[in-house]
Amino acid sequence: MEDRVSEPSLVLVFSGKRKSGKDYVTELIQQRLGPDVCCILRLSGPLKEQYAQEHGLDLDQLMGPGPYKEQYRADMIHWGESRRRQDPGFFCRLASRGACQPVWLVSDARRLSDLQWFQAEFPQQTQSVRVQSSEKTRSQRGWSFTAGVDDAESECGLDNGVEFDWIVINEADAPSLDEQLRPILQLTEEAASTSSVNQS
Repeated sequence: MEDRVSEPSLVLVFSGKRKSGKDYVTELIQQRLGPDVCCILRLSGPLKEQYAQEHGLDLDQLMGPGPYKEQYRADMIHWGESRRRQDPGFFCRLASRGACQPVWLVSDARRLSDLQWFQAEFPQQTQSVRVQSSEKTRSQRGWSFTAGVDDAESECGLDNGVEFDWIVINEADAPSLDEQLRPILQLTEEAASTSSVNQS
């Protein structure tokens, strides 16, 4: 593939509803491992860049959490869907371009085609992780149901038909994230050390 610096040793593809804590969990893992070993790939990044470019919008505001992004979200979803129909791996390829760390964390897979692309490109290395939180918890974090967004494929595409390798419950009354992430961190550390052995 063009622009790929090296093959990853491990690809963890994260999915979950809005405000479930996907970014929080992936950032926590990256902090533990360090950015030299582990990179976070956001599929929404290249999508927003391309959308902003084609529509003459402010990319910084589109990347942020504020109302600007929300005002374009539904249209951005429709635009992204049409791009994916033409080329299912379009955003996955853009997001992974230039990634050179041994561990990749894909923080925001939303559709089966996202997961399938990584599974097809990296069949041995790819595992899927679902981050789950209740609607009550997500509401406390600022989520509210939006028609055309929360009932669209971009939010529901991985709700059914996927057997996740790992499920992380991001709730106050669940076991601590440290405890839940321990086996995942062990896996990432093994992948990183295997990679350094192969390179030496």
